[in-house]
Amino acid sequence: MSVADHQTLRVLEGRYVLERAVSDGEVARDGEVLAVVRGPDGGARMRRKDAADDAWVALWNGDEAHPPDATGMLAAIVTPLAAGNVPVWVAASFDGDIVLIPVDQVDEASELLCRAGHRVIG
Repeated sequence: MSVADHQTLRVLEGRYVLERAVSDGEVARDGEVLAVVRGPDGGARMRRKDAADDAWVALWNGDEAHPPDATGMLAAIVTPLAAGNVPVWVAASFDGDIVLIPVDQVDEASELLCRAGHRVIG
C-alpha cells in the first residue's frame, strides 16, 4: 500500500480566491497570499479573502511531509474529487500540496476523500 492512499488533509483557516498574478512587488506586500504560480499566461495566485462570494477552502497534505519524488500523492486526492464532480485548484509546495475546493462543496469533498481512504481534519 502506498503512502499516497492514506493521506491526512488539514483544512486551512480562512477562505481563498483565485486571481490572475500581479507584479512581484504587490505580491510581496500582500500577507494573505497562500500561493503564486507563474506560467506562460502570467500566472495566478491564491489569496485569502474571507468575505468573498466565490470563496474556496484550502486543504493541505503537508503536515506529514512526503518526499518530492513520492508518486501519486496529488492524484490520490484529486481523483476521487473529480469522480464526484468537485472542482479543484492546486499548487505544490516542497512538503505538500494545497488543494482548493469550492466552499459550498466542503462536506461533499470531505466525504469523497474519506471514502477514498484519506482523513480530513479541521
